[in-house]
Amino acid sequence: MSTNSMRRTTLGAVGLAVAGTLALTGCKNGNEELSPIQTASPSAQPSQPEQSAQPSSPAEPSAGGSAEAPAPGAGGTAKSGQVFKIGETARIPFSYGSNKGGQLDLTITAIEQGNPADLDALKLGDKVKGMIPYYIRYSVKNTGTTDLSYSSVGHVKGLLTDGSDAQKVSVIGKFEKCPNESLPKGFTNGQTQTSCALALAPSDQTKVTAAEYWGEPYNSLSKNKGLIWK
Repeated sequence: MSTNSMRRTTLGAVGLAVAGTLALTGCKNGNEELSPIQTASPSAQPSQPEQSAQPSSPAEPSAGGSAEAPAPGAGGTAKSGQVFKIGETARIPFSYGSNKGGQLDLTITAIEQGNPADLDALKLGDKVKGMIPYYIRYSVKNTGTTDLSYSSVGHVKGLLTDGSDAQKVSVIGKFEKCPNESLPKGFTNGQTQTSCALALAPSDQTKVTAAEYWGEPYNSLSKNKGLIWK
């Protein structure tokens, strides 16, 4: 489900075993998204980023090594709609909350198939019956001059073989199979962190074969297209 066509209508809530609350929402393309409707208690630090997932069927994990340098675009940053191979790096502008004017090197390092039993910890019951989890592994490196402490780097989703959006899952709390935490204190130039986005395949007949980053400026607000890894 692309940002341009996403509609968020909450239909109900389900409990998360670790922490937080999840709700089932509808998407224009018929897929469903599990997104948070309750956040953690307010604190000086921003809440943890969403973990997004897209539907697709079992496929062998794909992986690649990190590229030595980001693919070029205007001003050295990746261009809207640019396509990368798994393991290649895109340089992107990045801001979060009061942390403005940052720059990151983003690398999708692997798309791994999980086991349906992995989803038991999320307590989603029949809502994920027959679905297969996929783990989109990625890393971020601060290549700018802005301290991005406590920022959340999300907006990573899975794509099916036909290019359509897979189902997304947003987790409030921890999911050990696919950790996704805010950037730590002191995340300055040269600092690196790995992360993960959770994607669900609707059955074992469909595969999550690509990933997309759709954060600003690669989003619907600017009418641009996201960055694709496959």
